[in-house]
Amino acid sequence: MSEDQHNAAPLRLFNSLTRTVEPFVPIEAGHARVYSCGPTVYNYAHLGNLRAYVFTDTLRRTLLWKGLDVTHIINITDVGHLTSDADAGDDKMEAAARAQARSIWDIAAHYTDAFKRNIADLNIIAPSEWTVATDYVPQMIAFAEKIAPAHCYELESGLYFDSGSVPDYGALAGGRDDAAHGRIDPVAGKRNPSDFAIWRKSPPGEQRQMEWDSPWGKGAPGWHLECSVMSEACLGHPFDIHTGGIDHREIHHPNEIAQNQAFHAVCCGVPDAATAGFTGARWWMHNNFLVDRQGKMSKSKGGFTTLFSLIDAGVHPLAYRLLCLGAHYRSELEFSAESVGAALTRLKRLVMGVENLKARAEGITWQSPRLDYLRANLHPKLVPLLEQFDAAISDDLMTPRALPLLEETIGLKKVPADEKLCLLAAFDRALGLNLLNLTRAELRLQPKDAQITPEEIETALDRRQTARADKDFALSDEIRDTLIARGVEVMDGDPLRWDWRLALG
Repeated sequence: MSEDQHNAAPLRLFNSLTRTVEPFVPIEAGHARVYSCGPTVYNYAHLGNLRAYVFTDTLRRTLLWKGLDVTHIINITDVGHLTSDADAGDDKMEAAARAQARSIWDIAAHYTDAFKRNIADLNIIAPSEWTVATDYVPQMIAFAEKIAPAHCYELESGLYFDSGSVPDYGALAGGRDDAAHGRIDPVAGKRNPSDFAIWRKSPPGEQRQMEWDSPWGKGAPGWHLECSVMSEACLGHPFDIHTGGIDHREIHHPNEIAQNQAFHAVCCGVPDAATAGFTGARWWMHNNFLVDRQGKMSKSKGGFTTLFSLIDAGVHPLAYRLLCLGAHYRSELEFSAESVGAALTRLKRLVMGVENLKARAEGITWQSPRLDYLRANLHPKLVPLLEQFDAAISDDLMTPRALPLLEETIGLKKVPADEKLCLLAAFDRALGLNLLNLTRAELRLQPKDAQITPEEIETALDRRQTARADKDFALSDEIRDTLIARGVEVMDGDPLRWDWRLALG
């Protein structure tokens, strides 16, 4: 046990396998290994996609808060993910390449870069390693060769996994029904409706941009195979935690588990029936959907909202992070203009409170606090807040209970500013809002469709200040009204002087 864990609340996490909140103890003392399903880089990530990475980053920061080292892998899917999240349709990357008349490699590079910019904008800690699916195709073929004799069969369209060859198939999803089976590609000759492709052969006479030679013919790996192979290659099996969106809980992750069971049976020489408990990861964790007023956000509907579109509207990306933290990761989160606007207002107030504290602070101990230091040296009035925060995030990442402690810390009376900042910096290690570094001016993002430049605004406000000094209130009001009409909020008495009036509807 590290010093940071001394007297801390025990960390408890919800495990989708058991549908219970359980005490978390890593396989290797002091070190947690985490794998997160990454994006399929055929388009920009929508806000619903990005909620998964805010959740995973909160998990990682909480593990660090509890004194654990973390190895975190996020994969980039640049091949194999079909146009259905199940096992049907065309490869998303190939479809995007045809639609845009571009090289599939160029598309992958462009959207990978865009996704990484989203990650940076949301203050998400970069993973220990990004794994790219196409870099692991030889390992995927080797993995499939090992499990094929006992667990797979070949059809004209490819190599398929026999879901009946492993125990408790679909247990993660809580049982499979006809509706779930109906989402899986209805290929003639499959032994079970839930069987899925390990390797897809290229159609006769068709040359795809991404295809490789294999024992089953030229083609490409299945999406489910990729994550089993990359997680095993980078983290070993078993590892601690596998994360993803709740939509993965129904098909993608059960298929990963089935492959992991088959691989374990072959490599360890155990009977298939003995692999029920070998799922690859000990914890499977899933965040719930982000929903808008028309239902679950999905790129397949066309017209989706991205982080870039929020930034273009003048919303700082950390307002979206704050919005996500305001709901528990296992609850649905409603996205609306009102909710993101309220999150931005709250973020501005938090930053203003921190700036006021920094103006009164005398020391710099707030820059890198440790929990052992805090417990030994913190002002007595702040200790209960520290314990409440630790209890909240240790209780399955209960961030909605943790967030109000930020405002409570800022507003507490008769406590030195330095000590408040020290505690706030510690809280922000887990929340990732960058509160100790942000400024109000940095939160003032210019909307893409702004009708006036910041320089013009400052000039107009200088003229208004002169008019007010000359008691020419008619001119002062005229300048103010003109600025408002051009999307500017005039803030008399505030050192910032002005802000953008956001139009998010």
